[in-house]
Amino acid sequence: MPSRAELAEDIRAFKHYLQAERGMAANTVLAYGRDLEHFSLWANDGGLKNHLNPKLTELGNFVGKMREDGLGPSSAARHLVALKMFYRFLRLEERGDPAAVELLSSPALWERVPSVLSPEAVEKLLAGPLASDRFFLRDRALLETLYATGARASELVGLTTADLSLDARYCKCFGKGSKQRIVPLGTAAISSLTKYMADQRGQLVGDRDSGFVFVSRGGKKLTREMIWVLVRKYAQRAGLRGKVSPHTLRHSFATHLLAGGADLRAVQEMLGHASIRTTQVYTHVDHTRLKAVHAKFHPRGKK
Repeated sequence: MPSRAELAEDIRAFKHYLQAERGMAANTVLAYGRDLEHFSLWANDGGLKNHLNPKLTELGNFVGKMREDGLGPSSAARHLVALKMFYRFLRLEERGDPAAVELLSSPALWERVPSVLSPEAVEKLLAGPLASDRFFLRDRALLETLYATGARASELVGLTTADLSLDARYCKCFGKGSKQRIVPLGTAAISSLTKYMADQRGQLVGDRDSGFVFVSRGGKKLTREMIWVLVRKYAQRAGLRGKVSPHTLRHSFATHLLAGGADLRAVQEMLGHASIRTTQVYTHVDHTRLKAVHAKFHPRGKK
């Protein structure tokens, strides 16, 4: 069962998401954070057994608690908006069940079509690190690995040298609940990782090797936030519009595989999705291949 620390970490990640990927103003993020802290205090005081799977009765009790605390209708409504956005974020991160939160006002279930880069845009992003950059080899290997594996930022920061098998052309990723999966590595990712491991990583870790693949200039493993910062840095350098994040590369990885004819089940396995319903969202953004197949094979497709 998730701990208090895990709820606090999820709220922190949500606030970072609002600011870094959604581009919300700092004051707005602070306001959502305050509302969620109120929720967190109530949850940690025994109001909620599992924040990843809240029950409608529990959330109803929270609404009652807000009334007891003297919150007016507008303040309570703002708290519920913050809660819904928080659980939608957990859904985007493939954590938790937002259904109970949505039932509080019975809106249509929230679905977000993932933002996806074209293959050409991905190439521009991967070419972002330049030889003149201080951590050129690390950053290029990092971007190549994100796109090659579809790994989440949290999985990438936890990647160790023992998880890499460059000769066998694969790596191990540990997803939610420490569930392990094997993901193949392509030639470009292997080449970038080999150069980084041989020429730069040793200089960064020095005599204190933590075992993590991607490390900072002090030899410590990179944080999830630093991965986001690096992706956005090189996306801006490449002139890519919109919010580009590590999750964008994960979405692009899945969509490009499906566009190339990959089996949905295989993509599910590589992404580490427990349910194929989660993977099916990527079929909604892949219209180009279907149109091409129709035009090529339907008797009247070209007419």
